[in-house]
Amino acid sequence: MRNLEDEIGRKLAEAEVAGQLAAGRGKPLEVDTAWLQTPPGLRMAFQILKSAGVPPAEVELFQQRAQLREALAVAADEPTRLRLQRQLAELEQNIAFRLEALRRLGQG
Repeated sequence: MRNLEDEIGRKLAEAEVAGQLAAGRGKPLEVDTAWLQTPPGLRMAFQILKSAGVPPAEVELFQQRAQLREALAVAADEPTRLRLQRQLAELEQNIAFRLEALRRLGQG
């Protein structure tokens, strides 16, 4: 174990000499309401996804929900309204299950 710690120390010293560990490099994390509402165990993973430009899958589900709500608002006939209401209810249930699973995962 000591050899590993020595090797890590050497690599850090080399990086510092090369200027790779200069103070002020990188950007500070943005602490916003989304960060505070994210379970602590998932914050870093979601931050990495955000930095990479990859939204969590739940964002797509929220977009689908918004589209269904818009379609439902302008639906002309009753069969279409019923179909859209059923799809929206199923999607909202899926979102609720996924958010609950994320909440539990983030606490563990």
